[in-house]
Amino acid sequence: MNRAILVVFVTLLVVLAGCTSDTGGPENAIGDSQTVGNALEVVDMNVKDVSPDEEYIVLENTADEPVNLSGFELQDREDGQVDGGLSPFSFPNEFVLESGETVKITTGEGDPTDNELYWGYNVNIWRGDGDVVRLVDADGQVVLEHAYGDIELDESESDGGVEGGTGDESDDVNGSPVDGELEIHHIDVGQGDSTLIITPANETILIDSGDWREDGSEVIAYLEAQGINRIDHLVATHADADHIGGHAAVIEHFETTGEGVGTAYDSGVPSDSATYGNYLDTVDEYDVELRLVESGDELPIEGDVSAQVMNPPAGDAGGDVNENSVVLAFEFGDFQYLAPGDVDTGVEQRLVDEWGSDLESDIFKAGHHGSSTSSSDTFVGAVEPETAIISSAYNSQYGHPSDEVLERFAAREIETYWTGVHGDIVVRTDGTSIEVETEESFSTDPEDILAETPDPDDETNSLISPPLVASGIDGAVAPAMG
Repeated sequence: MNRAILVVFVTLLVVLAGCTSDTGGPENAIGDSQTVGNALEVVDMNVKDVSPDEEYIVLENTADEPVNLSGFELQDREDGQVDGGLSPFSFPNEFVLESGETVKITTGEGDPTDNELYWGYNVNIWRGDGDVVRLVDADGQVVLEHAYGDIELDESESDGGVEGGTGDESDDVNGSPVDGELEIHHIDVGQGDSTLIITPANETILIDSGDWREDGSEVIAYLEAQGINRIDHLVATHADADHIGGHAAVIEHFETTGEGVGTAYDSGVPSDSATYGNYLDTVDEYDVELRLVESGDELPIEGDVSAQVMNPPAGDAGGDVNENSVVLAFEFGDFQYLAPGDVDTGVEQRLVDEWGSDLESDIFKAGHHGSSTSSSDTFVGAVEPETAIISSAYNSQYGHPSDEVLERFAAREIETYWTGVHGDIVVRTDGTSIEVETEESFSTDPEDILAETPDPDDETNSLISPPLVASGIDGAVAPAMG
């Protein structure tokens, strides 16, 4: 079997430490206020609907020389006077930002490092809908102003005559301006998983293809109804037959009657099932490019949509297919979507430790069909979703979704959709606003969904010996996975 196996590498941005290193000191640093203002840029910020411990801005020294920020103050539009008189942030004495280095200033409390400082307050400094990042030198002269959101600066607001940003410029740091609409289709495939993503450039990503007993028929019918004639990126989160059950059929369908399949992505952890073997045989038969992915990779999607691979871990991660599920985090403008496959709570904890705030998402696909083996309180707390989506059958033989998970969502007031009662669930976003459309009408209150679930018990694959039934592809016997 000839398979082209490539590892997708992503270039990581490395933030250099050592703001007070010996390569440049205060006596050699840029000191003229106007020059300081020209040397510094606001390159990142997180100010919208976040806690003070998550609110931050990042400054970068874009000049060829170090910048001495001793005695400088950081303010907002109201000069830092928030909630009755909070003081502006003051940079430490002898604080020098080397050429090319960044410094992150977080509103909340923490232990400062060479490239991360803390304002030390438990209330937000900046407004999420628009404000100004203002840097003032030791003499009180405004040397840098960066406006975002609905704020526009004019010369009267810029005390030092430094050119400020506009509302349009803000979009470069709160999520670059994006055009068009991103669609995420959660296809109701019963006790299985399948998600279609359509980018504004009409690039298509199909994540999983449902249970093998359907042999891709439901997924193919749905794709045809959407006018899809090509799959650019076909992802197998892991080798379980309820996730890749239609992969062989999907590849054959689009290679013979459509415009083909661009690239298939796999965790690299195999299964000895007939379903997995047929999938690989079909990849080989139609010469579809196959790439193994790991944490740190990105799917090569064109345009403004990014897809970060967060799991499986790099290197040898063992042979458990669920633990090595491909976890994908999508970003489009200010919108973020997380699809964690079937990872369990142990992997979730590692993801929290490794990725931290990068896990934060507007929409969260509940792991492992809403099983209690996933969606731990720690993980859900790190993701902080406004909306959760669960894919499982109404009469799931495994009791999905779990009462425990639904109760957790209810406690956090997370809007919840379940294919078991809502049918197909489509998310549309322009990068800022989000709309959700469902095939069937039902409450999105987790408590109402909990009351509707027919089986209150939560069982998982590890607790049940699944029945053996004939494969929908070749008649071979394979387990029905949960």
